[in-house]
Amino acid sequence: MVKETGYYDLLGVKPCATIEEIKRAYRRLALRYHPDKNPSEGERFKQISQAYEVLSDPQKRSLYDRGGERAMKEGGVGGRGGFGPPMDIFDLFFGGGARMHGPRVERRGKTTVHQLPVTLEDLYSGATRKLSLQKNVICRSCSGRGGREGIDTRCSKCHGSGVEVIVHQLAPNVVHHIQTMCPQCQGHGEWMRPLDRCLACNGRKVIREKKVLSVHLDRGMADRQKITFHQEGDQGPGLEPGDIVIVLDQKEHPVFQRRGNDLIVKKEVELVDALCGCKTVIHTLDNRRLLLTSRPGTIIKPGDVKCIPNEGMPIYRSPAQKGKLIIQFQVKFPEPGWLPTHQLRQFQTFFPRREEVMATEDTEEVELREYFPHLEHGRHFPGEAYREDEFEDPVRHNVQCQTS
Repeated sequence: MVKETGYYDLLGVKPCATIEEIKRAYRRLALRYHPDKNPSEGERFKQISQAYEVLSDPQKRSLYDRGGERAMKEGGVGGRGGFGPPMDIFDLFFGGGARMHGPRVERRGKTTVHQLPVTLEDLYSGATRKLSLQKNVICRSCSGRGGREGIDTRCSKCHGSGVEVIVHQLAPNVVHHIQTMCPQCQGHGEWMRPLDRCLACNGRKVIREKKVLSVHLDRGMADRQKITFHQEGDQGPGLEPGDIVIVLDQKEHPVFQRRGNDLIVKKEVELVDALCGCKTVIHTLDNRRLLLTSRPGTIIKPGDVKCIPNEGMPIYRSPAQKGKLIIQFQVKFPEPGWLPTHQLRQFQTFFPRREEVMATEDTEEVELREYFPHLEHGRHFPGEAYREDEFEDPVRHNVQCQTS
């Protein structure tokens, strides 16, 4: 024996109806009274959705059968904020595809993305960085209600539907309906007087709060890699908190360049070291000193590339393994006049004998000069303008004619 039959009457079923009969009844009525089809039936649609929310849940239905709507309110199900938004119930029932217009309440907070500047040393050795940010949290003063407890927050202008229907009479017996967002509640279906609003959140139900995240950087992480903090994002009444996504932004390093798991460094050596062998030091990202030795008789040519295995970047999640350290050699030549002219011939004796080139009657002797490319930019030579006019692009010419 049920105490009240109001919800059963709304759906047009008997108190002994099965869950399948309740679903069929809700499907038929929800499609008939949906605000997109009948904008003036927003209140009826809301009542149907509330009835289905209670009767489709065994625990809520049992509570309603024993004590009616009063038991629902005292049990924390009905009343202020107890029922889910009718559009959400409709979307969940129909898989989210049947709703055509009107505001949609997200069931999950938005995911926010923040960039975190990091150095190559951080990604090489690992580090923990602090990131301070602002996010929405449920107002503690009103527990997310937005105002005083017990007040009716249903918008009086749209009756909770979130939409307003404007009727224009075009001719006798001819009217045109225009559906717009409710200007009073901004499509949310809820509104309260300023005097009823919470002083802490001003009716917004959430407040801004500072949050400090500890971001742990594992060794070998990459530039633009994402770190996700699940459910640390914005909160909202009836919403699952969103995520915070941290995107690593690696700063440019003055010495090393990263390529995957390899590190590239340019090393300049003097000409005498390139010819006669040398020892030089490279400082690593973790402040170690690597001694490089070029044996006598080994010549380093400009642009030579060598590598040191297992001295590159640590491999992500396998930090015991590393990539390669790639060394690009640059040879520094002495300045002009570094050796007196009378010593040049003696210096030549240390090198392999070169082929002598003799001037003949059919050769012309020319002089080498310095070339400065930046000075040549924009320089015009005689006759160049005429050649440009002569081979003018016909397509460009036609476009100019059309716009003149």
